[in-house]
Amino acid sequence: MVVSGAGAAGIAVTRILQEAGVGDITVADSKGVVFVGRDDLTDVKQVLALATNVSGHTGTLAAALQGADVFVGVSGGVVAEEAVASMAKDAIVFALANPTPEIHPDVAARYARVVATGRSDYPNQINNVLAFPGVFRGALDVRATSVTEGMKLAAAEALAAVVEDELTEQLIIPSPFDVRVAPAVAEAVAAAARRDGVARLR
Repeated sequence: MVVSGAGAAGIAVTRILQEAGVGDITVADSKGVVFVGRDDLTDVKQVLALATNVSGHTGTLAAALQGADVFVGVSGGVVAEEAVASMAKDAIVFALANPTPEIHPDVAARYARVVATGRSDYPNQINNVLAFPGVFRGALDVRATSVTEGMKLAAAEALAAVVEDELTEQLIIPSPFDVRVAPAVAEAVAAAARRDGVARLR
């Protein structure tokens, strides 16, 4: 998996993916892959480098995408069509920069089996409005002292479960207007808070 963007969003996405069990994540910023030994990394990116890139990439984002199964873009940069074409068969592309994704959904769909975007005019729109207010509702319901990675992962899994019986390449996540979303997320987040020991109400 390759994540484009090593800012707050990229780091948060990477942590949730690691919590979900993804073991091989390469993160790139505007200067290329974040790796141990790169001499221009901030303290935060040095920690990120230690926790990612088990494949040992040291070059460009495009090079890291060769043979990759999944791309997650939260950078606002541009990914060349050739780089997407070099990904593995049946790849997944989440180009989430909005309003201009890293690669246009129509272009990504030529090569990837599943395409998601931050745009509302294409299928599989990924937007944080899907998580809120459910995350806060669930945290408040149990008076959670913090929001853990487990709670975030539970929210993501709850979102996926909403459309589990309707799942297609064009429908991997519900619409923000789906009335099932907020209650499902809130319930899952509250349960995860109890499991993680941060709930003050049972």
